Amino acid sequence: MTQDIGFDTLQIHAGARPDPATGARQVPIYQTTAYVFRDADHAAALFNLQEVGYIYSRLTNPTVAALGERLAALEGGVGAVCTSSGHAAQLMALYPLMGPGKNIVASTRLYGGTITQFTQVFKRFGWSCTFVDTDDLAAVEAAIDDNTRALFCETIANPGGYVSDIPALAAIADKHGIPLVVDNTTATPYLAKPIEMGATLVVHSTTKYLTGNGTVTGGAIIDSGKFNWSNGKFPSLAEPEPAYHGLKFHETFGALAYTFFGIAIGLRDLGMTMNPQAAHYTLMGIETLSLRMQKHVANAGKVAAWLETHPAVEAVTYPGLDSSPYKARAEKLLPKGAGALFTVALKGGYEACVKMVDSLELFSHVANLGDARSLIIHSASTTHRQLTPEQQVAAGAAPNVVRLSIGIEDGEDIIADLAQALDKASA
Repeated sequence: MTQDIGFDTLQIHAGARPDPATGARQVPIYQTTAYVFRDADHAAALFNLQEVGYIYSRLTNPTVAALGERLAALEGGVGAVCTSSGHAAQLMALYPLMGPGKNIVASTRLYGGTITQFTQVFKRFGWSCTFVDTDDLAAVEAAIDDNTRALFCETIANPGGYVSDIPALAAIADKHGIPLVVDNTTATPYLAKPIEMGATLVVHSTTKYLTGNGTVTGGAIIDSGKFNWSNGKFPSLAEPEPAYHGLKFHETFGALAYTFFGIAIGLRDLGMTMNPQAAHYTLMGIETLSLRMQKHVANAGKVAAWLETHPAVEAVTYPGLDSSPYKARAEKLLPKGAGALFTVALKGGYEACVKMVDSLELFSHVANLGDARSLIIHSASTTHRQLTPEQQVAAGAAPNVVRLSIGIEDGEDIIADLAQALDKASA
């Protein structure tokens, strides 16, 4: 096929070829740790990065490679590195960019676990993070200094459903010679293409909508292939690498420099590898991604509109609502829909939230999102519990707020379950 290939076709066929040995049509699970070399010269060439191939499954595996190829195709990138979780993907995304004394600038509205990782874990590497309201573009630019090495945001923020102005943030990042890293987990490439909007790198928790069934954890980093890593700020990618006899990744691999580094250095040394069975489940999940996202979005719009009229509800943050300050931005950047993740503030406060969660029957009370099932969690007492009250409010996870991940069940059944739970919570 020489014409442009549509999303629905790519989500099924990208990265998937009949197995040359057996003719198997579905991508096999290559459950192996190592691969036989043709001869000594072949082994040496692989270890010298002079030839592409398989060495050891901590680095590369055919099932995982197929997933990486599919994700790169869907996001419009040149390559991808798959990891054991979304958190691993975040660390791996920044690892080639950072060093002791360097910092990143990130949105205040990130997922609570990400904020904890950026504030607590990263400082052990000598990295730091400055959090800013990314709607305040002047504040974003003011936070960038000579040691800043990345700008980080989410397409649709978890939990609040806020939509980031990716083109504006990309322009600021470009001006300062740093990459914009966008977590596209909650939007998926079906709803948003951050690379087309100017992002350098896209990260995912593949655990969520991409797999879509709550069975396996995983993460991925997709590289746009468009950034100049030789601008003087990124020695890991531009300067000689001692472990490979002075090889310069950007000079040697060009647009694929970041991807090759992520595999040859990141996975080799950090070992946060996705297992082949997880990759297989995610490949199968992606085959129906567009169909599922259409239903997720349709249900979310219907449920959010109903919730906004309920007397026990103080506010709904769904960006597809006319009342949302992000409605215009969502229509522009997310023309296929504003996702299916948002929060609901209850007039009854913390106690009403807890009672509502405990009263639901169809919804599952879990620390996850993006499942085919409708999910709920009270973020302030769980995923955002480690944050200060001020950080919780800034992240959209105040004590009177619950987060909903709307599934693909019958929309009327979702509303009926919420109705009975809200009645009990406000009794």
